[in-house]
Amino acid sequence: MKTLSISCDDCVMVSTQACDGCVVSFICDREPDDAVIVDAAQERALRALGAVGLLPPLLHQACS
Repeated sequence: MKTLSISCDDCVMVSTQACDGCVVSFICDREPDDAVIVDAAQERALRALGAVGLLPPLLHQACS
């Protein structure tokens, strides 16, 4: 099963105001250095919630 892994350490937006509205920060109460793993079913649910405006969009932008 394919999963999506998001780590703040990999985001070019880390420590900016974008973190305040990030879906990862919105959903999870976590330590700043902890990665959040979302499986395919959870990703589908997040997309569905986001599509109807119940969650902010994902702001993560991977470093190149």
